[in-house]
Amino acid sequence: MKVSIITACYNSSKTIRETYLSVKNQTYSNIEHLFIDGQSTDETLEILNNYSNQKNIKIISKSDSGIYDALNNGLKSATGDIIGFVHSDDMLASSSIIYEIILKFKEKNLDGVYGDLEYVSKDNSKVLRIWKSNNFSQKLLKKGWMPAHPTFFIKKDVYNKHGLFNLKYKISSDYDFMTRILKDDNLNFGYLPKVITKMRIGGASNKSLKNILIKMSEDCDIVYSHSTGNWFTILLKNMQKLKQLRYRI
Repeated sequence: MKVSIITACYNSSKTIRETYLSVKNQTYSNIEHLFIDGQSTDETLEILNNYSNQKNIKIISKSDSGIYDALNNGLKSATGDIIGFVHSDDMLASSSIIYEIILKFKEKNLDGVYGDLEYVSKDNSKVLRIWKSNNFSQKLLKKGWMPAHPTFFIKKDVYNKHGLFNLKYKISSDYDFMTRILKDDNLNFGYLPKVITKMRIGGASNKSLKNILIKMSEDCDIVYSHSTGNWFTILLKNMQKLKQLRYRI
């Protein structure tokens, strides 16, 4: 099974090498790595061009309308059987994690696999929070449960069936997409109880009060439009985060 990993980046010169190396050093070899650059003005492209002669590397640099537009561009270019995202501030948690994800896919003929997420400090020296997931049940959607999107690896057939990210949403389009697929009774998803991704703190959704309010508004629109809950679902969703994202001493 071929795996496509998509990295959207813009002015990511400080972290892009570590992202690249976390994919390059995987023990599973059948991986293509797509870098979708939003026409960076720092050294990001110069760094990426050092890797451009490798047969499993694709670099696409063009303007886009935001992160989800960039991810859609990556999805359109991906040729793998399974697709995952490793954002330019993130890294895969271990060198064997893609191999373990593939084993999980094969174990029960799954359509998607997700796992746990660690939030780390900017210099990746300290684990600050842990998003620990659990086994999937559709009943959990109305309770505000959702897996961490950066850990979610999904078969390309699922994207062919359900489409790309909805650009109507600026912050919560991943929540919209996951809701779409998780409510599909014909798809099967599995939980790998391991840390799949390490994410540096400081994501767009939580970097300002304005963004938090935009996200909550988008989340409400999503649960109503998909009939998977109401405002109370969003309240529970945020309480789930408080429960799952623990500070580690």
